[in-house]
Amino acid sequence: MKNLKLALIGTVAALGLATSAAQAARGTDGDLKILFWQAVSTMNPYLSGGTKEVYASSMVIEPLARYDEKGELVPMLVTEIPTVANGGVAKDLLSMTWKLKPDVKWADGTPFTADDAIFTWQYCKAPDGGCAQGAYFEGVKSVEAPDPHTVKITFTEPKPYPYSAFVGAQSPIIQKKQFENCVGAKAPGCTAANFGPIGTGPFMVKDFKPNDVITFVANPNYRDPAKPAFATATLKGGGDAASAARAVLETGEYDYAWNMQVEPEVLATMLKAGKGKLERAFGTQVERIDLNWMNPDPKLGDKRATKEGGPHPSLSDPAVRRALSMAIDRQIIVDAGYGESGKATCNIVPAPAAVASTKNDSWCLKQDIEGANKLLDDAGWKKGPDGIRAKNGVKLSFLYQTSTNSVRQATQELVKDMWSQIGVATELRNISASVYFGGDPASPDTFQKFFADIEMLTNNFDGTDPEKYLAGWLCDKMPTPANGWQGENEVRYCNPAYDKKVAELSKTADPAKREALSKELNDMLTEEGAHIPLVHRGSTSSHSLMLEGVKMNAWDSELWNVADWSRKK
Repeated sequence: MKNLKLALIGTVAALGLATSAAQAARGTDGDLKILFWQAVSTMNPYLSGGTKEVYASSMVIEPLARYDEKGELVPMLVTEIPTVANGGVAKDLLSMTWKLKPDVKWADGTPFTADDAIFTWQYCKAPDGGCAQGAYFEGVKSVEAPDPHTVKITFTEPKPYPYSAFVGAQSPIIQKKQFENCVGAKAPGCTAANFGPIGTGPFMVKDFKPNDVITFVANPNYRDPAKPAFATATLKGGGDAASAARAVLETGEYDYAWNMQVEPEVLATMLKAGKGKLERAFGTQVERIDLNWMNPDPKLGDKRATKEGGPHPSLSDPAVRRALSMAIDRQIIVDAGYGESGKATCNIVPAPAAVASTKNDSWCLKQDIEGANKLLDDAGWKKGPDGIRAKNGVKLSFLYQTSTNSVRQATQELVKDMWSQIGVATELRNISASVYFGGDPASPDTFQKFFADIEMLTNNFDGTDPEKYLAGWLCDKMPTPANGWQGENEVRYCNPAYDKKVAELSKTADPAKREALSKELNDMLTEEGAHIPLVHRGSTSSHSLMLEGVKMNAWDSELWNVADWSRKK
């Protein structure tokens, strides 16, 4: 919670991004070749909760401030980080004021002003808009512009940790001029803007082929005339994690490949080619299993997987949710698929250390098949002749979906076998990552739509304070047809006591109390079975030995400092 403590006592310095001494002049290093085996479906992170969209768009559109590789807040489009000490955060904690850098321009040459920040807030809070990052604006009463280079945010209640709206890669500023006719229900249909947002970042989109390839060119109006070193960038999507790793580590075809979710022994063999290296950093990523609290039966039609369709026929039973977690051997999953890039966990908030709970470790970290069977027996779920448990005509038989990836499919097989030992039948399904993590409201296969009983994915939050992330499980953050199936609460968890405690966290200033509340909220989600945390994943990517300036960042976008990257001469 270092950021929080510094902010509250008003000692956060106005840090700047470091510039490599070897930084070349703008455009002198040719084409930067990046590989995402999960292809990007949109360049608008407000219409997709997928990490791939957030990272890709971070090359183009930027927040006011973001987190560096140490988890420290650094200014991007502002002169300094607002604090109580410098007067940027009001003493009553009801407002904060950001001072914009005066010379920032959009890539089209027009001035970047406070009106763009106001518009971004209005865009995300618009009815029927389906903003995937709504939790970042939780508690914001108004956003105003005292002058063109000043943004004042007023909160509904005192906000001890105010760094949420417009902070981090998941909450960037979009241009009012480009998006002003794309508000609310119109948002998904603005293809030109969503595929090619005009930004303030080091690159601009030249061509976007959804779920395939993005071609970027250096932004001629970027605020540092010497950056970026690369004249162009090509972000190729698709394939699989192993082939992406090979393209950097063995063949050298690409400069950077994101998300090396590859078996550790396979990576070790590739590294022997001597063409690339792995970068690894532990932040807040957790590979988890989500349990659908609502009924996804196709027979429900438009009410499928919604509150109107009713609770899940079996996963609504707390005993079932707890037994599914108890039956899993997390360490086997770590050893088989992650090696040094993973740690077994029972937390959805695994870091920083100050907010990492140990409360559920005693029953969760160690597999307990016997205990899980007894729990289901006591709850009345009896095994039939086929060995599958049932109660009142409802069988413990689940559709378990995730994205297509060899590590994830291996995990599915392991979990299926573990659950079979407690009388649970599991049908496995995998979906192309570009679709599964995409933002298409018409697709039945997105993780947010969650038309299955169980699904698996990794998620995380920007920075080191989990308040905005924990707000993602509020009752009103469920994806629904009304909001275009956007929203962070894809499990459809709803507990008024949880909502009340999130509200308490948002008003709590004392760092120790914030840490305690964050742990309580984390524990509620695990104990009640909103999800089953499996692996605290390190962010692991690969890059060529010829690529300089990469600073692995587990607290923000991995491409956060792409403006500083250059090719070794």
